[in-house]
Amino acid sequence: MTSRQTRTRDRADRGIPEATVARLPVYLRALHSLQDRGVATVSSEELAAAAGVNSAKLRKDLSHLGSYGTRGVGYEVEYLVYQISRELGLTQDWVVAIIGVGNLGRALAGYGGFASRGFRVAGLLDADEEIVGEEISGLTVEHIDRLEDIIGERGVSIAVIATPAGAAQGVCDRVVASGVTSVLNFAPVVLSVPDGVDVRKVDLSIELQILAFHEQRKAGGPGDFDAMDGAAPKAAAPPGPPPGATPTQYVEAVEA
Repeated sequence: MTSRQTRTRDRADRGIPEATVARLPVYLRALHSLQDRGVATVSSEELAAAAGVNSAKLRKDLSHLGSYGTRGVGYEVEYLVYQISRELGLTQDWVVAIIGVGNLGRALAGYGGFASRGFRVAGLLDADEEIVGEEISGLTVEHIDRLEDIIGERGVSIAVIATPAGAAQGVCDRVVASGVTSVLNFAPVVLSVPDGVDVRKVDLSIELQILAFHEQRKAGGPGDFDAMDGAAPKAAAPPGPPPGATPTQYVEAVEA
């Protein structure tokens, strides 16, 4: 069993919810920002505000790591960075291969945040002969035919799929067959994977559509106003007293 699998099993044994796991990187980003400003300690309220969550949720999340802070002082930033980094598996390097070197793949290859967070891009692969051989951010783009060899030779742990939708499932099948069990998918398609393989999907168009929904609501779009004449929907009139009851009897019955 690999060290990553051991950590995943240990996390499950401790009962850390997936929602908490999803928020840990957000806390870590806020903590790194505090470190850059020379902040040594932070209260739960300050850290929660920086991460965009409420303080009660933050304290509960961090309690899963065994971190409760100090009353009147808060959390030690440096140690909390270590705790969260250890929990996320960021105290060691993870080898990443990016498959699909179009505009998005190129941008990902040049993103400096990977290396600073423990992710080392060790391979860029594409099927386009015109792209193969190019040097991007210090790496030479290699042909997709070498995918299995590169995964094995370089110890790739995480595959980033940035291919067109039609090619994504085939690429995913190949990386999984080569032993990769963590996939970050930027292709606009849902990937089918066997049990034991983790896929995280990033779809920018979906995020934009969600923002469009909120913009429409703020502007008084469908759901807030009548689609025909722009009038706000009328509230239903409250029911009157039942037959034979006086208004006073009806009010007393409702208040009771």
